[in-house]
Amino acid sequence: MCYHNLMQSWIFYALLSAVFAALVAVFGKIGVQGIDSTLATTVRAVIMAVLLVAVSLVSGKFQLTGTISGNAFLFIVLSGIAGALSWLFYFVALKYGPASAVAALDRLSVVFVLVLAVLFLGEHFSWKSGVGAVLVTIGAILMSIK
Repeated sequence: MCYHNLMQSWIFYALLSAVFAALVAVFGKIGVQGIDSTLATTVRAVIMAVLLVAVSLVSGKFQLTGTISGNAFLFIVLSGIAGALSWLFYFVALKYGPASAVAALDRLSVVFVLVLAVLFLGEHFSWKSGVGAVLVTIGAILMSIK
């Protein structure tokens, strides 16, 4: 696969991620009605784990777990913990707030990623990314104000 196709495929997958993230907010808001948000998050996590293990088994990726270095494993574990905490707080917010506002504020993660990627990953900060971060912030605030 050529470089141009790889660039286009990551964009396609990122857009699919956004569509499914939108479905998480809508389905989660409906599902969390009348039940504890921690329980809802736990059930969701179990279903995610089962699905992902199945995909890894079917695609033959599960056998590659031995190739993960200790450092990579540590950061994958930290990412898992951060993800679990993110979803715990997300479902609490969904239980009590409007789905569109919760999702909008959750997308401020884009701004946080920009700052953290510049500080810790050495990614380039440009005026375009700065303006984009400001616009995302303004959009999230406007979408969450009632």
